[in-house]
Amino acid sequence: MRFPDLAMNAAQSLGAEYADIRVQKTTDQVIFLRNLSLKNTSTNVLNGYGVRFFKDGAWGFAHSNVFTDEAVLATVKRAAEIAVLSASVNKAKKLRLAPERGYIAKYETPVRIDPQSVPLKEKIELMLEVNRAMLSFEGIRQAVFYLVMHKDEKVFASTLGSRLELNTQWITPMLTATAVWEGDSQSRSFNEGGKAVGWEWILDLNLVEKAKQIAEEALIKVKADTLGPETRRSLILDPIHLGLTMHESVGHPTELDRVLGWEADYAGISFATPEKLKTYQYGSEIVNFMGDNTLEQGLATLGFDDDGVPGQKWYIVKDGILNEYGSTRDTALEIGLEASRGCNRATYYYDQPINRIPNLYLLPGKKELTPAELIADTEDGVYIQGQGSFSIDQHRLNFQFGGDFFWEIKNGKLFRPLKKVLYKSCNPEFWNSCDAICDEHWWRPFGVINCGKGQPSQSARMTHGAAPARFRNIRVGGSQ
Repeated sequence: MRFPDLAMNAAQSLGAEYADIRVQKTTDQVIFLRNLSLKNTSTNVLNGYGVRFFKDGAWGFAHSNVFTDEAVLATVKRAAEIAVLSASVNKAKKLRLAPERGYIAKYETPVRIDPQSVPLKEKIELMLEVNRAMLSFEGIRQAVFYLVMHKDEKVFASTLGSRLELNTQWITPMLTATAVWEGDSQSRSFNEGGKAVGWEWILDLNLVEKAKQIAEEALIKVKADTLGPETRRSLILDPIHLGLTMHESVGHPTELDRVLGWEADYAGISFATPEKLKTYQYGSEIVNFMGDNTLEQGLATLGFDDDGVPGQKWYIVKDGILNEYGSTRDTALEIGLEASRGCNRATYYYDQPINRIPNLYLLPGKKELTPAELIADTEDGVYIQGQGSFSIDQHRLNFQFGGDFFWEIKNGKLFRPLKKVLYKSCNPEFWNSCDAICDEHWWRPFGVINCGKGQPSQSARMTHGAAPARFRNIRVGGSQ
C-alpha cells in the first residue's frame, strides 16, 4: 500500500516533528437472540485512515475514508493545520514525546478457526440450541444470547520509520437466563468477557451445558433470601467478579492521563497521584498487579499500540506498593519516565488514540490454596460470583459493587444462596484487606469489551484476571 509512505513524506515536508498514519479496516458481526426469536444480525465494516501530526508541543488529528492520493494529502494537511492551531491555543503547556524507535514488524492474533468464516446459519443454530436449553427449565421466562465478533486489519506507519501490519480479532458469547417466581425476577449470566481467540473457543465452551447451569442458578437465585442489614463481613470474590472491581478501582486510577488530570472534565481524575509512587500502600503485601500487553489471548495484546510502541509487561502494584502507571509517549515524560509503556489506543480509524488501561491482572497466590480451602477457612462471609452493578466516585476512591450470584458462608461452609447483595469500600481499605488469594491453578481471565472513555467517547478493550481472593471486614448488606 503506497498511502502510508505518501502520508509520511507529506508530513515531513510540512515540518512535522513526528507523524503517523493508521490505515484500519474493522469488521464487527453481532447476533442477538431473545428466546427463540432472532432480534438482530448485522455485519458492519469501517474502512479508513487517521493521521496524527505533532509539532511545537501539540497534536493535530484528521481522518478520511477516501483512498486517493489527493484525499491522503489533504488529510495530512488538515492534521498539520490543526496541530498549529492547537499549539497557538496552549502556548504555556507544550507536550513532549518520550523517545521511541521505528519497527518493521507483523503481528496477528493466533486463531485456528476464523469466526468470520463460520456460516451465519451455523452460528444461529448453535444459539437456538443454547436458548432452548435455558427455556426448557420451568420458571425461566427469558433466554438471551448475545454474540459479538470483532476483527481489525491495520497498517501503521510513522516518521520514525515504523511499518507495522497488525491483524487482531476477538470474540465474546454472553448468555442470560431470567427466572420469575412470586412477583420477583432474577437473572443469571454466563459472561467470561471477550478473548483474542477464534471460533474454536466457542466449540470448546460447551455452551449448552453452560446454559443449563445458569438456568438452574437463576431459579435458585430468584427463590433465595436477602442478606439483611449491612455489617462488616468477609468477602470471597471469584475471578469474573474481580475483573470489574480491579478495572474500576485499579485500572482507571493508574491511567497516567487521568492521574495528570487530563480526564477531569469527563471521566474524573485519580487519587493515585505521582507523589505516591514507590511509597503508597495500595494493597496488602500479597497484592501484585501486572500490566501486560503481551498476555496470551488478551484483548489489549495487539503487538504494538497506536504510538508504535511494542507490547510490554510491568508491575503496576508490587507487593502492595503503587509501582507505576499505564503510560503513552505523550504522558510518560510528564512524571519523568524514560519511555512509554505502550498504552495508547484508538477504537476506530476516525478516533484519536488515548491513554487506556492495559491488560491488567492480579497475580495468584504463591502458596497452594483452593477455593474450597478458602471457604473452609472463612467463618462469616459472602461468596460473590460474576458481575453486577457498580458505582465509583470521580477520584476512583469510594465505590459500591454488586454481583451475579451469591452464597452466604457460615462456619466454613456455603450456608444458603442469596440475592440482592451489595458491598461498599474504598481505596486503599479494600485492597489492603486482601489476606488470601488462591494459587495459579485457579487463575482465570476476564475480557472487557466496552470500556468507555474520551470525548468523543471510545469503547476500548482489555483483559483482567485473578484467582478467587478473600477480603476481610468489608461492609456487606442486602439491597432492595
